[in-house]
Amino acid sequence: MTSTTAAATAPVTQPAGSTAGRLARSVRRKWTEHGLVFIAPFFLVYAMFLIWPLISGLGMSLTSENITGSGGEFVGLDNYAEAVRDPEVWSSLWNTVWFTVLSTVPLVVVGLVLALLAHQLRVVQWLWRLSWFAPFLLPSGVVCLLFLNMILPSDFGLADQLLASVGLTPEIGWLTDERYAMLSIVATTVWWTVGFNFLLYLAALQAIPAHLYEAAELDGAGAWKRLLHITLPMLRRTTGLVVVLQVLASLKIFDQVYIMTGGGPDESTRPILQYVYQQGFTGYRIGYASAVSYIFFALILTVSLVQPLLSRRRAEEAAK
Repeated sequence: MTSTTAAATAPVTQPAGSTAGRLARSVRRKWTEHGLVFIAPFFLVYAMFLIWPLISGLGMSLTSENITGSGGEFVGLDNYAEAVRDPEVWSSLWNTVWFTVLSTVPLVVVGLVLALLAHQLRVVQWLWRLSWFAPFLLPSGVVCLLFLNMILPSDFGLADQLLASVGLTPEIGWLTDERYAMLSIVATTVWWTVGFNFLLYLAALQAIPAHLYEAAELDGAGAWKRLLHITLPMLRRTTGLVVVLQVLASLKIFDQVYIMTGGGPDESTRPILQYVYQQGFTGYRIGYASAVSYIFFALILTVSLVQPLLSRRRAEEAAK
């Protein structure tokens, strides 16, 4: 009787496996409810190829790491101090900013003009869209070789032939003269990438309600007034997006310069990313190249954060 009562009053102990199983089921349920299980593969790849290299590169910029495997001693901020004093860094950074200024304006304006023209077409609009967007689908190497071998060569290049046809002096050193090398790279970039901005503007134009134009036309507003007071204000957000995307893309210029001029003549077209490449893979100074790249990364991050804030402030002031 006593043993039976003791057995009945003794606490029932559950196996440890059941607690672990409930915990695992609870974690699995939370992951499923919040969608974490679906984004886990992407986050794993993102962490492996973006987050980890970002952290690793930052640590490398604080050392004297060499591509040959030698060095690697901790030097603190010495690489950053050297980069700030390096005139080559500033000249390359200026070339990058100058290219961004020269390319952003025509890419925005030309994309808008082409979209306005295409929006007015009622026949073969698909052909117009395709003809301007097709170059954007080409690899950068193909575009650069096309301009190198067909558009820009002296004597037989298309650019010199067009100049000769209107009575101007041909045989201009498009890629060998400091006055024209950067402009040639800008022209190549505009022809190559304007199709993307063109499609963004065309999609925004097609989203503008037609009744706004009809009401303005009934009030006697001409085409120019409709453009200034309806079309352009309605495209303000799209223009802000295009400008931000274009500035960020132009700051990362590398392919066109590396293939077409190699940074010349006399380093007049060398962008900051090519200088990072030269320091890291030609000069074997991986630590110093990492420091320069992080200074440039800070510049890009600043631009990407400041531009939307300025656009938002202008929109709020206009709304008032």
